[in-house]
Amino acid sequence: MRKGLFVGTFDPFTIGHESVVSRALGLFDLLVIGVGKNSAKKPVQSAEERVLAIERLYANEPRIDVVAYDGLTVDLAQECGAQYIVKGVRSVKDFEYERSQADINRRLTGIETILLFAEPGLDSISSTLVRELQSMGRDVSEFLPLS
Repeated sequence: MRKGLFVGTFDPFTIGHESVVSRALGLFDLLVIGVGKNSAKKPVQSAEERVLAIERLYANEPRIDVVAYDGLTVDLAQECGAQYIVKGVRSVKDFEYERSQADINRRLTGIETILLFAEPGLDSISSTLVRELQSMGRDVSEFLPLS
């Protein structure tokens, strides 16, 4: 069974994240979505709330598991038996960061990282920008998956 792990803070889970998930499902028998607790980023929603929102979104997709985690992504990958880590890349800056992370993760555990580039039109969408717009009272529904 090919198992991938897609991780992020997902605060909130955007249509960019949804795009990565739908494309990754074509590559794996099971995709685990790891929701990082990451208190350093001071998320608006708790990890449990983010997990529940993503579970609701994929309630009819048996090939997706959603879990909250704290710690290293490679530790979660080993815990859940994922052979690959899936990351979305929007820009050269993202690429450089993810390439370094992929190298270290591979050296630590042998787990490979697959980078999926943002679809055209989704490369400017980030959870940070969506949160900022929300905090200013703007409607952000166009950046969020239909639930």
